[in-house]
Amino acid sequence: MKSYLVQPGSGIENMQLSETEKPTLQPGKILLKMLAWSLNYRDLLVAGGQYGLGLPSPLTPISDGVGEIIESNTELGGFKIGQRVALSFFPDWQDESITAQKTKKSLGGTSQGLLAEFITCLPSEIVSVPQFLSNEEAATLPCAALTAWNALFETTTNSPEKKVLTIGSGGVSIFALQFAKSAGYKTVAVSRSLQHLNQLKELGLDEGIESSSNPKWGDTIRKSSFGEVDHAIELGGANTLPQSIKATRVGGEISLIGVLAGNEAEFNPLPIIMKSIKLQGIFVGSIAMFNRMNSSIEQNKIKPVIDKVFKFENAHSAFAYMAKGNHFGKICISI
Repeated sequence: MKSYLVQPGSGIENMQLSETEKPTLQPGKILLKMLAWSLNYRDLLVAGGQYGLGLPSPLTPISDGVGEIIESNTELGGFKIGQRVALSFFPDWQDESITAQKTKKSLGGTSQGLLAEFITCLPSEIVSVPQFLSNEEAATLPCAALTAWNALFETTTNSPEKKVLTIGSGGVSIFALQFAKSAGYKTVAVSRSLQHLNQLKELGLDEGIESSSNPKWGDTIRKSSFGEVDHAIELGGANTLPQSIKATRVGGEISLIGVLAGNEAEFNPLPIIMKSIKLQGIFVGSIAMFNRMNSSIEQNKIKPVIDKVFKFENAHSAFAYMAKGNHFGKICISI
């Protein structure tokens, strides 16, 4: 079979499409024929050696993908041959609170990823995906969608009048907007691109702030008619966190998810104390959360936003396209 291999730290330019042995179906395992994948910023960090040490070498990259069950050497536990399924980012995090043990194994990081024609796994490591979604759309769910879902509904305080802030126009941000609107929340977004803000408004965004000419956008939101937010979905890191704090009300919440804007700035924690803000790190989610999210996606007919789809043979181009940082929504790879 064909699979991609990369030496962590060597960069995407050294990622090789290789002929490798098709995995042997061991007892207790099922065999998936992979159909589509989606990229996350984490995949760039892994390939570039910026995501911790001690990763498998060589490593098959990418955590997010959808495949079809084609063979089984175990009881399928409610699944069936021919069914499309997604693999969990954390295969051992079934339910309840996050622990070090449950998150020790992560696809495309501490364990082998999915960018191969065939994958074996346990039935406990997969979830059924909404059938109205395409292969590519379903492949966007395991990391970006579940992270946004976890931040908004699993580790937070919910109220019908909630106001939510998102940053940028990548996968997590757009899913957060879509989920927030499905719950009836009001939304404000910050982006460097007026075009992307207009696209977000087509998805239901209530208010957009262009940040390139407005670096103190936190004060702008706070003083605007929209007003302070109850919950900020913070994806920028130390460089944007001070503005998210300014935009968040006293007693509000900030879900810290990413470091897309860099993590070199000095951070003063005093405003968090003075405003009694709850700062919560979010690291994807459990399989139980994944199933709850998929039920909501099915019920609300939420369609993931895909910027571009690349062929499996051109996966390098997908990584290079993501590195430019100009995409709107998810970048996918398809057989």
